[in-house]
Amino acid sequence: MLSPNDKKLEKLDPFYRPSLSKQKTSAEIISEARNALRTVRTQRPFTPREDQRKLFGPASSRTPESRPPSSFSLHASSFESSDSRPISGARLSPLELKPKAPTSAATEEDPCPSFPKPPVDPAKIRRISSARARLFRAASQGALLPDRTHPPAESKKTVESKETVMMGNSVVKINGIYLTESNAIGHLKSHPLQLTYDGGFSEIKEQEMFKGTTSLPSHLRNGGDQGKRRGRASSCPDSSDLSRLETKAVSKADLQEKDTEIEVDDVFWNTRIVPILHELEKEENIETVCAACTQLHHALEEGNMLGNKFKRRSILLKTLYKLVDVGSDLLSLKLAKIILALKVSRKNLLNVCKLIFKISRSEKNDSLIQNDSILESLLEVLRTEDLQTNTEAFLYCMGTIKFISGNPGFLNEMISKGTVEILMNLIKQINEKAKKCGTCSPNSGHLLVQMTATLRNLVDSPLARSKLLSISALPQLCAAMGQHMGDKDVCTNIARIFSKLTSYHDCCVALASCSRCYALFLTLINKYQQKQDLVVRIVFILGNLTAKNNQAREQFSKEKGSIPTLLSLFRTFYQLDLQSEKRVGEGDQQPQVQRPPAQVEDVLIKLTRLLANLAIHPGIGPALAANRHVVGLLLATLEYKSIDDCEELVINTTATINNLSYYRVKNSIIQDQKLYIAELLIKLLVSKNMDGILEAVRVFGNLSQDHDICDFIVQKNVHKFMIALLDAKHQDICFSACGVLLNLTVDKDKRIILKEGGGIKKLVDCLRDFGPTDWQLACLVCKTLWNFSENITNASSCFGDEDTNTLLVVLSSFLDEELALDGSFDQDLKNYHKLHWETEFKPVAQQLLNRIQSHHTFLEPLPMPSF
Repeated sequence: MLSPNDKKLEKLDPFYRPSLSKQKTSAEIISEARNALRTVRTQRPFTPREDQRKLFGPASSRTPESRPPSSFSLHASSFESSDSRPISGARLSPLELKPKAPTSAATEEDPCPSFPKPPVDPAKIRRISSARARLFRAASQGALLPDRTHPPAESKKTVESKETVMMGNSVVKINGIYLTESNAIGHLKSHPLQLTYDGGFSEIKEQEMFKGTTSLPSHLRNGGDQGKRRGRASSCPDSSDLSRLETKAVSKADLQEKDTEIEVDDVFWNTRIVPILHELEKEENIETVCAACTQLHHALEEGNMLGNKFKRRSILLKTLYKLVDVGSDLLSLKLAKIILALKVSRKNLLNVCKLIFKISRSEKNDSLIQNDSILESLLEVLRTEDLQTNTEAFLYCMGTIKFISGNPGFLNEMISKGTVEILMNLIKQINEKAKKCGTCSPNSGHLLVQMTATLRNLVDSPLARSKLLSISALPQLCAAMGQHMGDKDVCTNIARIFSKLTSYHDCCVALASCSRCYALFLTLINKYQQKQDLVVRIVFILGNLTAKNNQAREQFSKEKGSIPTLLSLFRTFYQLDLQSEKRVGEGDQQPQVQRPPAQVEDVLIKLTRLLANLAIHPGIGPALAANRHVVGLLLATLEYKSIDDCEELVINTTATINNLSYYRVKNSIIQDQKLYIAELLIKLLVSKNMDGILEAVRVFGNLSQDHDICDFIVQKNVHKFMIALLDAKHQDICFSACGVLLNLTVDKDKRIILKEGGGIKKLVDCLRDFGPTDWQLACLVCKTLWNFSENITNASSCFGDEDTNTLLVVLSSFLDEELALDGSFDQDLKNYHKLHWETEFKPVAQQLLNRIQSHHTFLEPLPMPSF
């Protein structure tokens, strides 16, 4: 349906523009619309809703072997634990152990020139903090302790461990909490994984800490053997030792700040996260676990622990992966939301996208997806992850978005969250890669199918259409269609998008401005001529483009092979339709054609509409009228098709013939076949379909300018039918019927026919009923009566007493009044109608009134303008 604004624009848009530089006014436009050529409307091709949610529907051109599956199994074991480790920003090089040979004999008092120790066991390193790990690596190269003497105060600071243990007065500080010595022992026993030290001590094993004692080791209590440390520090300082000291001095403040953050994270982890993880491990019931997942997500967000940099991320992910096997859709969605927030990658990103996809295949889960805001998480994946390395994950992510885009409840949310912009950005990336590589990968094609199907659902929203226009999306869609010409699914989805968009004036103008689209559409018709679902949409789009834009008609006709391509398509589907008709007539119940007859007819409906719109162009119409193949197919369709069988096809075909009959050129096939056409039109006139009758009368309006057709009309009593139509109380039918009668009255011998069937009275009634609001119809009636009364000697004998009196009253009142227009006319149209009421109707009405009053006024007969 067109919006009120679009309808207004349609009224103002010209059916064709002259070659003159001056633009036609809306007044002239409306006049042409009524008197001459007409565009034809039709319904958008119907797209049935798929029964099941799959990546590729039953109409897909992909074979089951060549497309990703929509059904699969997914378990906790499908996820990889390797992705659980935080991602490092740098690639580390292996350590090189190169012992340093001593320059002099080592003594017990001079331990400086000692060989480096081997690296510490990695399992031990993982149990200590990152800062402690760096000290262990330093220790492996013989620089565990500083090589200079510390003053007592600084030595004390070194002994104090900011993260774990601080001794000196039997008080221990663990994770920021001050405990007595005995309480510290119990705290460490209950949290063995937190036993790390960031000071300058060697590793303390758990069994050594608690073995047969309730006190801490003596070297922690007294700070170690500082005498030995001083001796070693003063024995052999070298340049490398000084350099290390400088580096330590610079980074000391950073380490202290980092250790403070780690301390805060540890407290938050132990107090907020660990209890929730215990709840998850219990798995008592689904409701409890789901509530715990929601609580966990909020806690992680509050503690700034989302993303892939959190050091305990591995513990979280392993716990979440195990819960996938529970099999609850609600729980799985909550797990997926947290897993995506933790920024998993590679196979785990693929698996979590598959998990959500699997749940979204059931329409009943749409409410769960909406309540948990899964859409936002999926859009974040598309927005931030790399397309080229995660194409398969994007595929299942887009599959879910495609499914829910078919639910009207998601439409506004999807558009407001930037779905249109995200999808068009991905399409642009795919286009750029295809252009750069020169080929299109199958995975990109699979993904494009999902994205274009989603856009097809979104463009039902005016806001989505506005966004597409603002970001110049239509050229990108044309580029995608051109690069994936061999992928019928992609081309069909984009054609469906254009089918919807071009039903609106602004979108139609935008696509018409893409000059390459016409050649693209013609190529698709030639390539997929047998594929009804694609070609019917392409022809429908072309019909929309040429309905209101004369430049579009011209551009299309100039493309190489444009008319021959349409003729070939017409011939193909005409034969298919003819074959189906024969089978129905023979009673063959076995369907031997690949598509139902209705689908074949739909292509012919859209095709005849396109030809009718093209015929409006003054440079194209005469050429089509002179094309024997075009006219032959139109007449053949009109001959074998009944309006009861396919109303729209018969009406469109008749409308096309009407537009072609407007051009009275020498080599016109329409003019050569005019009597045969008149015979075919009688079949429409006697039908009960008023739309079909109206189209037939319009064609007679053009053909009746020929003397042979006027004779045919009288001979076949068609004039009686035209007189009867004046009682239809339908302005367009009365207008067209009056036009035929006007052409008949040009011939003096045929004027008497208006006396039959009360023709004069019906004309006068039309003038009285429709004249005040329809100056064009009123003008036609006056011209017809003028021709009829050319040889008048007495008004009463010519028109009858009653009709004469009525004419005198009606014409006098019209000449004294202004045209009455209702509120549906805008000011421009009001001005137009009032102008022509004054300049066209009133002069004719005045002359007729004068003739009736004087009984002797004489003017040449007035021919009717062409329809």
